[in-house]
Amino acid sequence: MIVTLTAGAPVSTINAILAAATAAGCESRTFDDGHGGTVVGVAGSVSVADLPGISAVLENHRPYMLASREGRPHAPTVVKVGGVRIGGGRPVVIGGPCVIESRDSLLGAVRAMKAGGADMLRGGAFKPRTSPYAFQGLGEEGLRYLAEAREETGLPVVTEAMEPDHVDLVARYADMIQIGARNMANFPLLRRAGQAGKPVLLKRGFSATIEEWLMSAEYVLAHGNPDVVLCERGIRGFDTATRFMLDLTAVPLVKELSHLPIIVDPSHGTGRRSLVARMALAGLAAGADGLIIEAHPDPDRAICDASQTITPAELAGIVESGRVLYAALLAGSEVAVARQDPTSLVHQA
Repeated sequence: MIVTLTAGAPVSTINAILAAATAAGCESRTFDDGHGGTVVGVAGSVSVADLPGISAVLENHRPYMLASREGRPHAPTVVKVGGVRIGGGRPVVIGGPCVIESRDSLLGAVRAMKAGGADMLRGGAFKPRTSPYAFQGLGEEGLRYLAEAREETGLPVVTEAMEPDHVDLVARYADMIQIGARNMANFPLLRRAGQAGKPVLLKRGFSATIEEWLMSAEYVLAHGNPDVVLCERGIRGFDTATRFMLDLTAVPLVKELSHLPIIVDPSHGTGRRSLVARMALAGLAAGADGLIIEAHPDPDRAICDASQTITPAELAGIVESGRVLYAALLAGSEVAVARQDPTSLVHQA
């Protein structure tokens, strides 16, 4: 159940609900509703009759009570990564190479990313590969290069942690910890990420349902980390014409089900360089809070995922087109509101 309390609810009410949950053998959590009130989530049902300061009780909730939109119906979560706000309205673009190849190649790439308008930088120091013989990344050396890239550009960085023991190391260097698609259900890793004190980018597993994905987010939230960004990166289909099938229906659906921000990865979602720009814009049109894109100064020479990697110039084109699209969508939403309330645009002015 989800119990929403008013802003002035007494602490005794919160304590009474938590105590009742403990007595019933139910897990419980408290979190902010985004409007100054407190929400108590209970993995079960307890009596809250006659307790003061309760504004609403939802007896039947989704299994992901912390990630559920019911907990924050009017204030979707905004995740701050350095000076970047994900979910704050303007879509963000995260760009960079799939894997950190060397110091010089990374610094050259990130300079081009910043010039092209990227808001954040990406690059893999630890890289999961299908083949055990493929390049696995530079490890901590790559993390040092990534931190240097942040210092030079001023842009926050995100990179993947593959194992629980990697989390603290990655958190020491990066501004955001990525949990990759292959590790979406690695529950020890999710628990550790929940305790890391850094925002988490959680990619959807390529065979995962929406509910399974949100339950993975619940693991991070339940272990103390409220700053989770979801990433739709494509699911496995039957057609081999593309690497994966980018499931853009997930974007508006997740926004109905959860308060967490969601971004789109058109690089992995298609596996084809020629499709990245159009699917990136399609993701924004679907309502995504941002994009994460693989870009490299010389894509054909990229060590990893060359076929889906674009140039910095192409990334800059996506950024520019994305801004135009966002402005058009914003204007369209204002017109729709004005049709319902003709005085709204006057009030905004």
